[in-house]
Amino acid sequence: MSEYDPCSPDAPAFGPLDVAVVVRYRKAVTYGMHALLGALEANPPEVAHGVQLGRTAAETAALIGTALAEGCTRVLVPWSFYSPDAEAMAAELAEVRAAVDDPRVVHVAGGVHATAEPQQILDAGWDVAAIGEGEATFVSLVAALGRGEPLTTVPGLALRDHDGKALRTGTSVRGPLDDTPSFAVGLHRFGPIEITRGCIYSCRFCQTPFAFSARFRHRSVENVRWHVREMSERGLKDVRFITPTCLSYGTQDETPDLDAVEELLAGCREEMLPHGRLFFGSFPSEIRPEHVTVEAMRLLKKYVSNDNIIIGAQSGSDKILAAAKRGHGVQPVRDAVRIAVQEGFRPNVDFIFGMPGEDQGDADDSLRLAEELTGLGARIHAHTFMPLPGTPWRDAEPALVAPATIRRFDELAARGDLYGHWQKQAEHAKRLAETAKAYPRREQRRRV
Repeated sequence: MSEYDPCSPDAPAFGPLDVAVVVRYRKAVTYGMHALLGALEANPPEVAHGVQLGRTAAETAALIGTALAEGCTRVLVPWSFYSPDAEAMAAELAEVRAAVDDPRVVHVAGGVHATAEPQQILDAGWDVAAIGEGEATFVSLVAALGRGEPLTTVPGLALRDHDGKALRTGTSVRGPLDDTPSFAVGLHRFGPIEITRGCIYSCRFCQTPFAFSARFRHRSVENVRWHVREMSERGLKDVRFITPTCLSYGTQDETPDLDAVEELLAGCREEMLPHGRLFFGSFPSEIRPEHVTVEAMRLLKKYVSNDNIIIGAQSGSDKILAAAKRGHGVQPVRDAVRIAVQEGFRPNVDFIFGMPGEDQGDADDSLRLAEELTGLGARIHAHTFMPLPGTPWRDAEPALVAPATIRRFDELAARGDLYGHWQKQAEHAKRLAETAKAYPRREQRRRV
């Protein structure tokens, strides 16, 4: 595949191909899309295919129309989104279908929401739901369309059966992370490097361990170094990582392996440009509070460019932390903030309000802890609990976040000690709860 910027107005047209891939390209999910496109580059199927990126619904529809007009046999339109965006994306899909509705076009939705709610995805108008890890499924889907093979031969999909129910085609293929890159070099689509997939902690509110398994799978240091080299050769100076818990790199249990972390960070530094910046423990990753030690912070200080870290506290109530299966209590959060500040980092501490079973006493405990932590030098990142599909708390009733608690949010935000989108998340939570009632948990059919 030739190197060009598929977002540029000067990007070449498709021409006649077996499969034209028109990505609905959104900023919120670029990391996942880059991984899919990287997999297609690394393991290209033996069918003629090309890629273009639609940055809006209208642009996506126009690219689909162009591909058909230029003689492409099939058009594959991959979509990806998180659960709170499902309703808005369904409206966009309807807009695209209204502009171009052709049986040669296949719209597929993937990601954590499609994995958890394939029936809802199909009912919302997508032709296919991709379930589980998408890299191998995506490549196989392009190959099957290009060869005219039935989609039931592709593992990791859900299709509409004769009675409208979701028909599963089997389990998606999970290979080592080294098998596919985190981004698409040929398409100039770069971003953070995924160094760990899956999570052993299995917090009841989080989709990650239930979508990608409750174990860690790490990318090798040498493979990460390859990613950094590719970025450096193209003048990219900022290196970031995707991981559910960054100080768990290299381990399979609750104990950090700081030697593995240092090997990773030192290796990246060797591959980076002299003026490059290395971000670790800041967005889009975080650090568990019990992993914040003086030794760990001094190790980070030796290599990283960020002066802030994200610490996942989630609650100031030991009762709620136990119910959520966080695996730590309140005291490690206090200790983590003190140590981080002492070692020169400003902590951004995540809190989730309104988790199931939370009463006003629990909320007050969280507010008191939040104020204590801001007094030590932290900032609070406030969230409202959302019953996310695919999690043990999918059907749980969110606790009421009292007006007095919200007023305290506003006061902390006004003085710069708190930030977040808790109000929008509260709206999402209501819609997710309604969807959960409309789609009760069910066993999906499997292909025989």
